[in-house]
Amino acid sequence: MPEGHTIHRLAKDHQKWFAGQKMGALSPQGRFSEEAEQISGLKLVSTSAHGKHLFYHWEDGQTMHIHLGLYGKFRVHRNPAPEPRGAVRVRMIGNERTFDLNGPNCCELLPPDRLETLLNRLGQDPLRSDASPELVWARFTRSRSSIGTLLLNQSVIAGVGNVYRAEILFLLGIHPETPTNTIDRETFDELWKLTTALLKTGVKYNRIITVEREKGGKPLSRLNSRERLHIYKRSHCPQCNHRIRTWELGNRKMYACEKCQTLND
Repeated sequence: MPEGHTIHRLAKDHQKWFAGQKMGALSPQGRFSEEAEQISGLKLVSTSAHGKHLFYHWEDGQTMHIHLGLYGKFRVHRNPAPEPRGAVRVRMIGNERTFDLNGPNCCELLPPDRLETLLNRLGQDPLRSDASPELVWARFTRSRSSIGTLLLNQSVIAGVGNVYRAEILFLLGIHPETPTNTIDRETFDELWKLTTALLKTGVKYNRIITVEREKGGKPLSRLNSRERLHIYKRSHCPQCNHRIRTWELGNRKMYACEKCQTLND
């Protein structure tokens, strides 16, 4: 499932390519036909992202909400666009470009009150300027869940997924099973700062990168998939060569070096 950096990058690109235009809308698959008819010909005012949720704000006050889930995918074409490929839920046609959306977990049209309800369910997004780390810290102090579980809770921090979870905890030397309410404020501040920085890097390069530089000074943009990460899907720790432990935590596979990430008694 795409993590928050991917959704923010999509919002940024679609803002640049489509905002301010009157868009054509249709649903080749048919499942979004009624909604597409409502917004076709309207001006797209702006796009935005919150965690793993993508929003298209229309001049009539409605918002198209998309959650890609595991299988959702965008295809962007220069106009004139080719024939739709596969089960295209919605095709949006702009002045110079068209995008197709296939297989999203959710694609719906929301009035303002339903949009507000959805946003109120989401946690703080480190990539948003209105994010409040204080609200996240308050949740940390009250939670007895493991930090590895809490980081996947989108009602606490929106946008962090399984890859960022493993990498953030490794870089901070925190064992994933550490009770969240035992983490001190200084460590929390480091976690929030690191999470924000890594997500911003992800938006910039449109991929998850948690290393600063590969040995030899290779630019981040040229790193291959294995070089971009420290511990996720690795067999041995890059720092101490200890074997990486993998187990289910928060219904996802966790990766940790229990020599570098010790669990305090």
